[in-house]
Amino acid sequence: MVLAPFVLTGVLLAAAAPTDVYFEQTTVTSLDGRAQGQGVRSRVWVSGRRLRLEGEAAQAPAFLLQLDVGQAYRLDPARQVAVQIDVSRLRNRAQMDSSAASDLMGSAEEGDVRSAALPAPRTIAGYHCRGYRMTASTLTMDVCLARDLPVGLDTFTDLVEWSGAGQAMAGFLAEMRRLQGFPVETRARVSVRGQTLDTVSTITKVVVAPQPRSLFEPPAGWRVEREAPPSP
Repeated sequence: MVLAPFVLTGVLLAAAAPTDVYFEQTTVTSLDGRAQGQGVRSRVWVSGRRLRLEGEAAQAPAFLLQLDVGQAYRLDPARQVAVQIDVSRLRNRAQMDSSAASDLMGSAEEGDVRSAALPAPRTIAGYHCRGYRMTASTLTMDVCLARDLPVGLDTFTDLVEWSGAGQAMAGFLAEMRRLQGFPVETRARVSVRGQTLDTVSTITKVVVAPQPRSLFEPPAGWRVEREAPPSP
């Protein structure tokens, strides 16, 4: 499971000081106006340099990333097994995904992105947010930023740099930092080879509070296995 840059726009939250946060998010992708499935619902916990990502369903697999100790695990509740992932391989894959996304987005650098306020404020997940449209090259991104949450765009700094998304989305991240606020919804539209891809990520719940350390570790009593090497 790798965090693609478009998904990261809904995950890139942070605070000037370390802040633990839990949020639920729904991501829907459409191609030329046709939804590609019913969307992906996910739950995310963040504490310092640790992240937990899992699906909505009961007994859903989970992904743990421990940047502070350079480890990652895929949790399999059905078998009660924690698969230890090769972090170097995972990082290389994440950076390749980020590079591909950068090509799609036209590699917008800081200063290349232009933004304009959207006319009507909205309320999402119970929070008042202000909308902005950001444009650069082939990509247009609408973002709704809530400023009354004690989180912004720096809690995920380590993850962004580790994954390569910091370089792939440099211009858009810089512009969101300038506008300030917690991105409770992003709508990205990119045109490639005559097709239009829309990705909408919406935060449906946010809790800013200390998160149990146990959430970011393989559960006690589970078997730990190493990830099988890739086929030659």
